[in-house]
Amino acid sequence: MGLFSTTALARILTVATMAASSSVALAQVAPTQPANTQETAPHAAEQANPQNVGIGEVVVTAQKRSQRLQDVPVAVQVVTGDQLQAQGVRQFSDLTKATPSLLIRPSEQPVNNSVSVRGIGTFAFSPSVEPSVAVQIDDVPVQFLARAFADLSDIERIEVLRGPQSTLYGRSASAGLINIVTQGPSSRLTGRISGLATTDDEYSVNAALSGPLTSNLGFRVSGNYDKFNGNVRNLFNGDKVNGFRTLSLRGKLVWDPTSTLNITLQGGYIDGKTTIGRPFIRVSPDARLRGVAAYGPSVFAPGVTFSEDNRDVVNNINSGTDYSDYSASLRASLDLGFASLMSITAYDKFRQFDILDQDESAIAALDNRQFGTFRTHSWSQEFRLVSPSRNAFRYTLGLFYSDLELSRVFQRGPYFSVANWYATNGTRQYAAFGQLEYDLPTGTTLIGGLRVGKGKIDYTFIDHANGDAKFAGADTENYETYKAGLQQRITPDIMGFLTFATGHKGQAYDIGTGFNLLRQQSGPVQPETSKDWQVGLKSQWFDRRLTLNVTLFDTRFKNFQAQGIETLADGTINFRLANVGRLRTRGVEIEGGLRVANDLNFSGGVTYDDATITSFPFAQCYPGQTAAQGCSGSPARQNLAGFRPAQAPEWKAAFNADYTPHLTRSLDGLVQVAYSYQSKINFSISQDPQSVQPGYGILNLSAGVRQPDRRWEIVAFVNNLFNKHYFSNIANSRGNQGNALATQSYLPRDYRRYAGVRASYNF
Repeated sequence: MGLFSTTALARILTVATMAASSSVALAQVAPTQPANTQETAPHAAEQANPQNVGIGEVVVTAQKRSQRLQDVPVAVQVVTGDQLQAQGVRQFSDLTKATPSLLIRPSEQPVNNSVSVRGIGTFAFSPSVEPSVAVQIDDVPVQFLARAFADLSDIERIEVLRGPQSTLYGRSASAGLINIVTQGPSSRLTGRISGLATTDDEYSVNAALSGPLTSNLGFRVSGNYDKFNGNVRNLFNGDKVNGFRTLSLRGKLVWDPTSTLNITLQGGYIDGKTTIGRPFIRVSPDARLRGVAAYGPSVFAPGVTFSEDNRDVVNNINSGTDYSDYSASLRASLDLGFASLMSITAYDKFRQFDILDQDESAIAALDNRQFGTFRTHSWSQEFRLVSPSRNAFRYTLGLFYSDLELSRVFQRGPYFSVANWYATNGTRQYAAFGQLEYDLPTGTTLIGGLRVGKGKIDYTFIDHANGDAKFAGADTENYETYKAGLQQRITPDIMGFLTFATGHKGQAYDIGTGFNLLRQQSGPVQPETSKDWQVGLKSQWFDRRLTLNVTLFDTRFKNFQAQGIETLADGTINFRLANVGRLRTRGVEIEGGLRVANDLNFSGGVTYDDATITSFPFAQCYPGQTAAQGCSGSPARQNLAGFRPAQAPEWKAAFNADYTPHLTRSLDGLVQVAYSYQSKINFSISQDPQSVQPGYGILNLSAGVRQPDRRWEIVAFVNNLFNKHYFSNIANSRGNQGNALATQSYLPRDYRRYAGVRASYNF
C-alpha cells in the first residue's frame, strides 16, 4: 500500500512515538464535552444512544447511526460549540483554525472557495464541478458548496471525516466530509441570548428559544446577526471592506406522535453580504496597469504603500457578494423493532449576486468590472434502513436521489476580457448504498460497504458576446464505490481498525471559464477516483480521563480534476478544466484529550501530511515562469510531478485548554487557551513562488466568569494575541500589470490582533 516505504515512514513513526510519550499535549477531541443531552426525540433505532456511553463522552453520527466516537472505525474529529468559541470560529472558513486536517481557502466569492482535507481539494473555477469534500447539515447534503459558507450558528458539533466517504455519503465526498449538527429542542422551556463586540467593530447577537409545545411536540427557533465592516480600507471613498453581514433564522419542530415514530420539520433563511478588498503587497516600480505606460503604481494605486502589511486598496467599485438562501427539510423515523426506517426530504434555494472591480483601480478609462448572478434549486430524497446498534450483525441500507439545477449570468468589460454569457447546469444522482458489520466472538468486527450510483449531467451555454452562439450537451455515468475493513476490540477502551475505501467524484462540464465548439466536442471531464488505506488506534486510559487516537493514512487519486491544459479533439491545446494528473497523500493524524480534573481539560491534535503530485505533465506555468524554471512548449506548460499540491501543509496542529475553577459558591471562573499552527503552503497548484504562505501560529486567549449552571456568562478575549500577520489566499496579478511583479493578498478575519467581549444569558 506504499505507506510503509521511503523516508516519510521515519517521520510518521517519529510523530507517533512522540505522541505516545507526550499524549497529554497531542489531543483533539475533549472527552469532557457532552453531546446534546436535552434533545427530546427518541429518534428510533439509528439515533438511540449507543451502549456504554459515559458522562461527558462524545456521540457522533459519522456512519449514519449514533455511536461513541471511540467506537467508530473512521478517522473523525469532533469540534463542539464551546471549542468553536474558544478558537474564534464564527464563519465557516474559520474552521481551518480548529481542525488540523482541514484547510479552507477563500476567494473573491464563496462559489470559488475551496475545501481541502489532507491536502486534497477542488481547484477549479466552474460551479458545475463537484467538491472533493462534501458538507452535510443535519443529515441533508449541501449540493451547492457556496451555501455552506453562508452561516455557522447554533451549532451542537461539527464532525470532520477524513478520507473518502463516498460509500455512505455519495460522489462529493471523495476526499472527506464535514458533518454539521445544529442544536435540537430541549425537554423543558429554555432560552438563550448572547452577544459579541470587538475592538475592530464586529458586532453580533444571537438568540434561541426551545422547549415542548405539548407532551410529544418540541420546538427550537434561533436567530443570528453578525456584522463586521472589514479590515481593509478603500482609499477611494474611505470605506472599510473585506467584511461581512449575516442574518440567519432557523426553526425546528420535533413531533413524536407515537412511541415509535419521530418527525422533524426544519426550515431556515439566510440573508448575507460580503465585501472584497485585495491589497497589493508586492509591486514592481515597472508595473503598468494593462500595459499602459501612463498607469504606473502611483496612478493605479495612489496613496498605497506596498508592503506585506498593506491594508489599503483603491477601488471605485464596491466589490462583493449579496446572497440569500431558503431551506427546508422533513425527516421521519419509524422504529420497526428489527430496524429503523428513515425518510429525509430536503429543498434548498440559493441566490447570489457578485461584482468585482477587475482593474482594481479608480482609473475611469479602464473601469472594467465583472458581475453576475448564481441561482440554484436543489432537491434530495434519502430512504434509510438502520438496524439497532446493539445487534452483533448490523446494517445500514439506503436509497438516494438528488437534483441540482444551476444558472449563471455573467458579464465582464467593457474595456478588456469582454464576456457576456448565460449558462445552466443540471446534476442528478441516483444511488443505492449499504454497509454491513458483523461482530465475531473474538472482538473482531468485519466491515463491508458498497454504493452503486448513476449520475446525469447537462448544460446549456449561450455566448451573447459572440453572436449568441449556443451550446448544449448531456451525459451519464455509472459508478461503484466500496469499503472493506476490520475492527478489533483489544480492551473495552482500546480499539484498532484497518480499512480500505474507494472514492468517486463525478464527471463535469466546465461552464465557468467560457465555452466554445472545441470544448463541446471534447465532452465532459472524466470522473476523479481515489483509493484509501487507513490504520487506526483509538484508546482511552485512566478511567477514560485520557483519550489518544492515532491514524495512519495513504490515499491515491487518479484523473485528478483541476484547471490545466488539455489537448482537444482537433489537436490544439487549450486552458480548461481537465483530468490532469495523479496525487498521493499519506501521513499520520493524532488527536485526543486529557481531563486533569473536572475543571481542567486539555485537547489538541496534529497532522503530518506527505502530499505529492505524482503525475501532472501539462500543468499551467505560473506568471513569469521561464524555461530555465521548467516552463516550455507552446502554449507554455510545466511538469509538476514530485511537487506538493496546493494548500497542503506538511504540518498542521490545533491545541486547546480550558480551566473553570470555582471562585465562590455562586461564581465560576473561565480561562481558555487556543493555539493553531500551520506550516508553509503554496496557494497555487502551479508552484508560483509569489503565492507562498510561510508557516505561522495563532494564539487566542479568553477569560471570564459565569454561574456554575451557566445561566449567565461574560468573557473577554484576545484573538491573534501576538499579532501574527498571515494571508488566507494570495493572487498573482502580473498579467494585469504589464507582465511586471504585482501580488495581491486576501486578509483573514484575524489578520491583526483584536479583542472583544462575549456575553450570554440562559433562561
